[in-house]
Amino acid sequence: MSAVNLNGRKFVMVSSTASAVDPDSPTEFLYWEADGVVWGSYTGDTVTHGRFVGTRDGDQVSIAYVHALKAGGTAGGTSSSRVEAGDDGLLRLVEEFTFDGDPTPHVSVCAEISE
Repeated sequence: MSAVNLNGRKFVMVSSTASAVDPDSPTEFLYWEADGVVWGSYTGDTVTHGRFVGTRDGDQVSIAYVHALKAGGTAGGTSSSRVEAGDDGLLRLVEEFTFDGDPTPHVSVCAEISE
C-alpha cells in the first residue's frame, strides 16, 4: 500500500462514531503527501475550516488535527488511519481518533471521491 500516494486525493466522511454524518454535506478532506509527511484541510457538516498534519508509514497515517465548528469554538485531537484500497481502485481511510481532553476512542471511515 505504501506505493499509493495520498497527494491531491479527496475523501468524504461516510461514517463516524463521534457524530451523525450528513449525507448531503459530509465533511470533505483534501490530502497532500511528500517524503512521509501528510497534511491537508477539511470542511463540511459541522466544520467550517479544519487543518491536519502528520506522518505516514506504509498504510498507517498518524496526524494531529484542529478545526473551527459551525456552532462556535474549536475542536482538535489526534488520529491514526489505515489506508485501504477498494476493488474500484479508490481508497478508504479507516480512522481511530480522540478529541483533546476526551479519551473516548472514536472510529470514522472516509471514502475517496473521483473527480
